[in-house]
Amino acid sequence: MKPITEKQSQKWPLLFLFSAAVLVMLIGVICNLKWGQAYVSWHTLYEAVTYQGSDKTHLYIQTLRLPRAIMTCIVGMQLALAGMLTQITTKNPLASPHIFGINAGAALAVVIGLVILPHFGNFGLIGFAFVGAALSALLIWSLAGAGRQQYVRLALAGITIHFLMSSMTEGFIIMNQHATDSMIFWLVGSLNQAGWSDVRIIFPFFIGGMALFSLMLPAFKLLLLDDDIAAGLGQRVNIVRGISIVLVLLLAGSAVALCGPIGFICLLVPHIARAMIGPNLQILGPMTALLGGILLVYADFLSRFIAFPFESPVGIVTAVIGAPYFIYLARKQGGAK
Repeated sequence: MKPITEKQSQKWPLLFLFSAAVLVMLIGVICNLKWGQAYVSWHTLYEAVTYQGSDKTHLYIQTLRLPRAIMTCIVGMQLALAGMLTQITTKNPLASPHIFGINAGAALAVVIGLVILPHFGNFGLIGFAFVGAALSALLIWSLAGAGRQQYVRLALAGITIHFLMSSMTEGFIIMNQHATDSMIFWLVGSLNQAGWSDVRIIFPFFIGGMALFSLMLPAFKLLLLDDDIAAGLGQRVNIVRGISIVLVLLLAGSAVALCGPIGFICLLVPHIARAMIGPNLQILGPMTALLGGILLVYADFLSRFIAFPFESPVGIVTAVIGAPYFIYLARKQGGAK
């Protein structure tokens, strides 16, 4: 009998963790389908999910709750993965597309797009969001410049751009209230209007983003090294960093365009995943995505009961969870120095 190697002995705990994460996500999806404003029995839920019924309750689950649950999983996974890539790219554990102003830039572009072209479809809004996020990223990177203190300046520039873009968005809404009344709920981060059309729009971005991440995974590992060491190994670090930023813009921009700038998922989840399984990017990426889906699914579930029977934006729940954790991380990083 062959002895069990150390690599094989580490395989089973990781497999258990991933299996447990998938199970917890499925339980969260079931909770979102079962409980809410309208009462749904287990039998009715089963018939609706398996498309064996077509009465009003079945259609309610099939056209409202089911696409919303799927959308929640996808958006949570995209935001978490975007946050992890932002932290790796900027070498800043406090970085995220939300804090660095990328989400705020996407939100501003979407609001402007809705005012200028009010009948523009959701797919067009994703284009606006991508442009806004890209312009914010370019502005932040240009303000940071180069040099040894670049990553410190990136953080300062990102926070500055975040507040600037957020203020411009609020001002734009105030000056165009007739066209943006429905945007207030969205700006906090909301999934209550998600439907099958939104799932069909975001799904290609989700699949494409995951495929690009898997394809570039060996190269992304270079971002964990010091730039001088990676360059000494003959690697083109700037190209890899540029691809990483494009992937962040695609993942975060599409999510913000459809669901609003949901905060703290990008920041919180990568740290939890890293604490659970370590810095190995090959397993850290999938676990981060799974935990992002889990956190947003349960946050969306809790948001239904804050002011029951009325629904609250899911961004309120993620902010309540994420803000204290951000303060903890900031104090921890400050203490480490």
